[in-house]
Amino acid sequence: MLNTISRSLCVLFASSAMLFSATGRAESVSLSVGDKAPTFEVNDDQGKPWKSSDHFGKKIVVVYFYPADMTGGCTAQACAFRDDLGALAGKDVAVVGVSGDTVESHQLFKKAHNLNFPLLADVEGKVADAFGVPKTVGEKTVKATIDGVEYDLVRNVTTKRWTFIIDRDGKVAYKDDNVNARQDAEKVMAAIAKLK
Repeated sequence: MLNTISRSLCVLFASSAMLFSATGRAESVSLSVGDKAPTFEVNDDQGKPWKSSDHFGKKIVVVYFYPADMTGGCTAQACAFRDDLGALAGKDVAVVGVSGDTVESHQLFKKAHNLNFPLLADVEGKVADAFGVPKTVGEKTVKATIDGVEYDLVRNVTTKRWTFIIDRDGKVAYKDDNVNARQDAEKVMAAIAKLK
């Protein structure tokens, strides 16, 4: 009798786990090179919708996730992409940065460092989820002084630093889940040089 109850409970738990996993809540996404890039829509640093369908499959797109605006590594990474953007644009490549920061925070970050590419405000972490990028949820604050004014930049989602290249077919051509912030742009340039 005890064995029958035990087996029934195992079947029930297994069924629940399969149902839970089918809803997409239990299993995290794991994108690999060759997979179709996820579709999403999120606000850019101007507060306007940025739709992946307007960009993916039309040119090569570098999508890099970073933890926070106005921090040391993230600033170095963003400035390297800024400095290499001319060479990348010449190869028909667009760059977009993604973090859990707000639109307003992105505007300040771009202003402080003259960034010349879009930053996406993934304030709920939905874009990170679509790409399988690990995130933590919880309020974090970065203090920043821009043009002599001190700001508290608050975010509720902090993502890991991962970089993807989406090719002209809308597929993942490159994935780096162990990014060195200062070397990221250089590694991306080398990866793009190898794309056909």
